Amino acid sequence: MIDGSKDKTRGGGGPVPVRPERLRGPVEFVGRAAELAQLRRLVEAPPCLILLEGEPGIGKSRLVAELLAELPGHHLVGECDDVPEPFPLGVLLDAIRGSADRIGALSPVAGALAPLLPELADVLPDAPPSLTDPAAERHRLLRAVAAVLAALSPATLLLEDLHWADPATCELLGYLSTHPVDGLAVVLTARTATPGGSTPIHDALARTPPWSVTRVALSPLDADDVRRLAARTLRLDDPPQQLTATLLDRTAGIPFVVEEVLRTLAERGGDPLADDSVPFVLRDVLLWRLRPLDGATREVLGAAAVLGLAPDQRILASVLSLDRVAVGAALTAAHRAGLLHDAGDGLRFRHDLARQVVYDLVPRENREWLHLRIARVLEQELPRPVAQLAHHYRRAGSGADFVRNAEAAADLATERGDDATAASFLLQTMDVAELPRPVRVRLAAKLGRSAIDGLSQAEAIPVLERLLADRRLPPGARGELGLVLGRMLRQQGEALRGYTEIERAVPYLRAPRRKAPALAVLAAPDTVVGRHVDDHLARCAEAESAAAASGDPGAHLAVRIARASLLLELGDPAAWAIITELRASAELADRPREHARACLNWAQGALHAGHPGQAEALLAAGRALVDETGYERLASLVEATELSLDRAAGRLDGLAERLTRLVASTERMPVTLLDARAELATVLARTAVDATSDDADSAAGDSGSGDRVELAERALREVVADASRVGAVWPLVQALSALARLTLAGRPDEAVRHATEALTLVRGKGILAWAAEAVLVLAEAAVAAGEPGRAAAAVTELEVGIAGRDAPLALAALRRCRELVPA
Repeated sequence: MIDGSKDKTRGGGGPVPVRPERLRGPVEFVGRAAELAQLRRLVEAPPCLILLEGEPGIGKSRLVAELLAELPGHHLVGECDDVPEPFPLGVLLDAIRGSADRIGALSPVAGALAPLLPELADVLPDAPPSLTDPAAERHRLLRAVAAVLAALSPATLLLEDLHWADPATCELLGYLSTHPVDGLAVVLTARTATPGGSTPIHDALARTPPWSVTRVALSPLDADDVRRLAARTLRLDDPPQQLTATLLDRTAGIPFVVEEVLRTLAERGGDPLADDSVPFVLRDVLLWRLRPLDGATREVLGAAAVLGLAPDQRILASVLSLDRVAVGAALTAAHRAGLLHDAGDGLRFRHDLARQVVYDLVPRENREWLHLRIARVLEQELPRPVAQLAHHYRRAGSGADFVRNAEAAADLATERGDDATAASFLLQTMDVAELPRPVRVRLAAKLGRSAIDGLSQAEAIPVLERLLADRRLPPGARGELGLVLGRMLRQQGEALRGYTEIERAVPYLRAPRRKAPALAVLAAPDTVVGRHVDDHLARCAEAESAAAASGDPGAHLAVRIARASLLLELGDPAAWAIITELRASAELADRPREHARACLNWAQGALHAGHPGQAEALLAAGRALVDETGYERLASLVEATELSLDRAAGRLDGLAERLTRLVASTERMPVTLLDARAELATVLARTAVDATSDDADSAAGDSGSGDRVELAERALREVVADASRVGAVWPLVQALSALARLTLAGRPDEAVRHATEALTLVRGKGILAWAAEAVLVLAEAAVAAGEPGRAAAAVTELEVGIAGRDAPLALAALRRCRELVPA
């Protein structure tokens, strides 16, 4: 039963300017004219994708309801659940289901939806054969939904409460933002992400170009809006200023709370300015509405709040051992009291804020009992709603039952290719203190595999670190968890920590098919400081032996890709033969995601060596594969590689602005962020050097060139600091070399120091071609000082280091060095 003992609502006296009268329909819509006009303009010119966001109760649903009410044409509407089952694209499929009669001719790819939409079996093409690559399968599913939406357009697609959306839905919406459907206006509502937190929908849209999504943020109502609401609701011609100020202060201008307070004033009557007459906080408003309800009705309403936003009468009857007539009567009484509303498909709470207040009024012991009873009833459902069961068992305090169902929900999500949802369920299990160690290790291993390509890496990393700190951890688990942790750290931009964790894990990896890819990661030379190329070569040889012992084609392919990348950085011409062979192989063609990643990595290696033509071709292939597979996580790598190629080719017009946008859009992709920042800082430095040179040739000079130098220097120093902290060698060498070039004209001693630091790093790596720019700066500084011999040793070292190497960029720099410092 709901605890009414805390009901402190007081009766009022004095004047009674407000006549009690029950309202019919919602409080009048005010205060959103500009936002409504903006939404109307956008949806009337499709395609478009709009994210309408704001805090709970801010009026998102009310605004889109007003929009649809005056909008002609076909509307597709879906709403996310606060505890969704791990069923990908559920909210979108719900929106599509009721429109079978409007679907026209469809492309064959739409058949991929047939297993998920049996209701449309007569409309959809036959399901195509399954694909072996989960990423390709997922991309085909996205294309299928887009094809059906295209067949239903022109239309408006409204999806509500996207902060609860499954990651597959968010991935599709990210896909639609860059692959819009003609005639389709997409309107999304979501709560604003909390500071320091995020949701899958915000993560997905953060990785899209800024122009692809229009964000409309709703603010609280201002004093004029609150005053108009009070005037219309309370039938006051001129509400007192004090009333408006008090309403605004007590409700923070949140429309839902303002409406609830005004409804109560209109229904209850009394003096709205009397402190003992007006219940201003939402909890007190709902307490007042609960007062006339009898104990049985309160008990049903409390159970309904525990069950969810849209209570099921059948389940409530089983939980409370009542007949459905009694439950229906209680819900109807709650509706009459203004605690529920008719949503068209049944009674439900008007808002999650209202449900939460009622939920909190149920004593804790009663809540836990109700969660347990609801879970026991749901256990009888087929198929078992494992996500709902996990939620209720967790709230009931039944740890073992919660873990059992959370793992089942994670397994189901993994089967459907939804790693992010799987990771979110598994992360929750890590909070169960009494979890036995073997169970915790098993679940952590699943968490690691799910979080690698999911959105939960930042949360999963400390969990894995705590497990690995346990000396009693079995060796096999130590290897698997260490490998996963290392890969996550690398993807989070922690180059040296990630590399070190994988090094520690390798001795504990028993299966050669697991050891080979881990060693292949350690063979990459351009990621980490403090490891010589001889170490990378040794790791590559070990990886090849493990791959041969495994007999696993996937392991063998990963090692061959790594071997080609390593040889590219070394300037070994044999790299190109391996790349040609791999790109013509069926093994790589059958794995388009790995093929795309390999092409992009090879394109970067080609740029490092100075092969822009080959880099251009590999980039084009990688871009086409990313577009084909829809693997959006590689989109920022595609763009970063393209911008690096433009910088290497001297195509600088607008490049700094494009790099700035990339840096802003990769905030949730740390693995590409530092490289993008290094490219941006290098471009800023190059343009600053050019501007300074122009000043030297101009009598008037350009006062802005000094500002450019200062901006570029600050950007380079920040990259140097961050790359040094995480141990990322390539951006560190690049930034130090650019900083040396930038300071050469005005501060030659400082330039020599930066160039020497870069050269020292490269010596530690053993790939002297990387030091070409730094050595050239040393040569130019020595000549300018009248002491060319001072750079002789460095130039000779470069010459010996790149002898016989396929490194055009370094060879060109060496020729210039020899012009300055002859042998």
